[in-house]
Amino acid sequence: MKHDLGSIARQFQIAGRFLYAAPYGSGHINDTFAAVFEHEGSLVRYILQRINHNVFKNPMALMQNVERVTAHVRSKLHARNADDIDRRTLTLVPDQSGRNWHIDAKGNHWRCYYFIEKAATYDQCENPTQAYQAARAFGEFQNLLADLPAPRLHETIPSFHNTRARFDALRTAIAKDSANRAATVKPEIQFALVQETMVDVLLQEHKAGNLPERVTHNDTKLNNVMLDDETGEGVCVIDLDTVMPGLALYDFGDFCRSACRPTLEDERDLSKVEMRMDMFEALVAGYLKSAGEVLTSREKDFLSFSAPLITFEIGIRFLCDHLEGDRYFKIHRENHNADRARVQFKMVESFLKNTKQMEAVVGRS
Repeated sequence: MKHDLGSIARQFQIAGRFLYAAPYGSGHINDTFAAVFEHEGSLVRYILQRINHNVFKNPMALMQNVERVTAHVRSKLHARNADDIDRRTLTLVPDQSGRNWHIDAKGNHWRCYYFIEKAATYDQCENPTQAYQAARAFGEFQNLLADLPAPRLHETIPSFHNTRARFDALRTAIAKDSANRAATVKPEIQFALVQETMVDVLLQEHKAGNLPERVTHNDTKLNNVMLDDETGEGVCVIDLDTVMPGLALYDFGDFCRSACRPTLEDERDLSKVEMRMDMFEALVAGYLKSAGEVLTSREKDFLSFSAPLITFEIGIRFLCDHLEGDRYFKIHRENHNADRARVQFKMVESFLKNTKQMEAVVGRS
């Protein structure tokens, strides 16, 4: 779908003359553009985004979350006398009416952020230092939001990390086999069904009151942290659409899923897929450096378990989407979601094989 990006950008309170806008980043859900304006002889960039209302059914509730979260983080950073605050949290640009979002004539919801310069995102962890910095940034994000006042944030995607619901959805997809693909993924289906015992563990711990609900990011991967171009420091957590109530372990486990994987998410040669212990050590060190003071001992007990659990959850989501005809995740080749599921399941096996060593790493931290 083409959009008149100049017209849309001018709906926000941006000084200067619009020059152009181009697609930006590697996100799969929203449409993201870098918009360039000329102001007083200088080029100034902004991030312009169309919120995907097919995924996020209530964009206004989502934006209310973003407003509250960014305002709270900014206030906490001010209270701590932090340096360079404008680069350490996203800053919304209001539209001409004063709202922090704009609805175009076609009903699309748009928002605009100030562009964070001299920092970049990376799709793949290149070394443990990057893993440490990003984990420390995500941990600090949870730390800063630990005292976010009531009311409870909106659930932008209900039951997003409800592993029982995800598993039951897979069972339904297997039974329906609407795309007639179940016969081609029998080993993957069998692997998934055998892992059922793990899906209720954290849910039951939370229900028993052993794991507190927190404000969580719910999409903790390397490319959702901006790393400073000079120092490599994780300066700002981005992509806040799934920030909502959840368990801290969801965030830690999800980052382990991506950062500990040595290959791309859709690698076909599974012999290359094995968890990297050096990355796990860096994630634990970085995360506990900033979030350790707010986590309970019970949360720390489950850090290593969260890695295979959330990796398994994403794996069954890929497998479910494959069985249903690739309706959710964008694909770029035949059986793409099946390949993605196989990589996740291989990582689950690797995490489980290394459980004792992972627990020892957490215990030493």
